[in-house]
Amino acid sequence: MRPAVRAQLTLERIAETCQAEFGTADRTPDAVTTRYGAIDSLTARPGKGELLVELQMNPKVPNDVAAETVRRYNRFLETLTGYTAKERAKKAQKAAKTPAAAG
Repeated sequence: MRPAVRAQLTLERIAETCQAEFGTADRTPDAVTTRYGAIDSLTARPGKGELLVELQMNPKVPNDVAAETVRRYNRFLETLTGYTAKERAKKAQKAAKTPAAAG
């Protein structure tokens, strides 16, 4: 996550972004949950310098609903992390190639 974005990652900001992208945002003391289109359940919370997201999708929705859901989900992540879908994919590939630290 980009440093400037990391400092702004709060439950309030996550809730505002959920509301803007998905139309709803249900807050608990430590997370924000929502549903939209092909997303049966999305739970997001700030972690130590990162955004933690749990996602359950419904694969049985029409293609147009799935496509719009993916667009909104990508905008949601980009708004909160500062990284585009392409940049997130590159970071994930790099992380997958890096051996885990011995511990």
